[in-house]
Amino acid sequence: MTEQQHDVSSTFKSQDTEEWLDIVFTRPIGYRWALFFNHFDIHPNTVTVLSMILGAAAGVMFYFDADTTQGVLLNLCGVLLLMWANFYDSADGQLARMTGKKTQLGRILDGASSDVWFIPIYFFISLRLFNKPIPLCPDHTWGLWIFVLCAVAGFGAHTYECQLADYYRNIHLYFLKGKAGSEFDHYAQQKQKYEQMPFRGHATEKIFQWFYVNYTHTQELVTPQFQRLWRALKDKYGDDIPQDFRDRFRAASLPLMKWTNILTFNTRAIVLYISCLIDEPWIYPVFELTVLLAIYLHMRHEHESFSRRFADELLA
Repeated sequence: MTEQQHDVSSTFKSQDTEEWLDIVFTRPIGYRWALFFNHFDIHPNTVTVLSMILGAAAGVMFYFDADTTQGVLLNLCGVLLLMWANFYDSADGQLARMTGKKTQLGRILDGASSDVWFIPIYFFISLRLFNKPIPLCPDHTWGLWIFVLCAVAGFGAHTYECQLADYYRNIHLYFLKGKAGSEFDHYAQQKQKYEQMPFRGHATEKIFQWFYVNYTHTQELVTPQFQRLWRALKDKYGDDIPQDFRDRFRAASLPLMKWTNILTFNTRAIVLYISCLIDEPWIYPVFELTVLLAIYLHMRHEHESFSRRFADELLA
């Protein structure tokens, strides 16, 4: 392993949770950006905001039809802008771990960045398809139905898929590396922080904290068996969970990490790029509502199943 590879790997959350494409492509480039920003003492939160701007700009580029050379070039600009946003999204986390500048606001902003990217993407895809004929029904145009399709795909599938994938990753990291190596947060704690945070002088942070409270609440609502397991662990061991149990949980959770990777960015981005470049952008929301939703349901079922099994064992 070269010195550069070693330095990059030192900024990984863990080998368990890193995706192959990120390891060989996104992380090394993100690491270069992290070094650049660190040289100028730029805060990780600033990098996150820059990634939001780039991602939102990418959405505008996907409005244009790819049936001309100019249209293809504009869509390619969208691809490059979204890739650039993703490099910055990688760089902000690496920069935070490199410099120790980890903040609660940074965690919240990082979680929100994907929404800031993809809401414009869904919106401009809808505008692009509004007057286009529906495949297999050439006598009918998408009309307002494409906004419905993209809204369901975005707010009804994409959001929940990313939330749960992020939650399962951080649960896995908690059992692998402990609290210090994870961003495994709890609704009750985050709600208490929100209630204790003064509005005056902290307005922006309090608004973001409100969104994060709801984010963690949703994660816990869709994982009842894991919440049951977590309560059983806290009642029996407190904060001192035995290493043997941590190892067994990691072994059960590890096969699901490949699904969390698929549900975060790279897979959906590749489908988005291809569908827009071949001028069939409707493929992307349909893929979201079929393939990715099926993976989400499978991942949740498997995680809840072994969580139930572990909880039954502890409560027996």
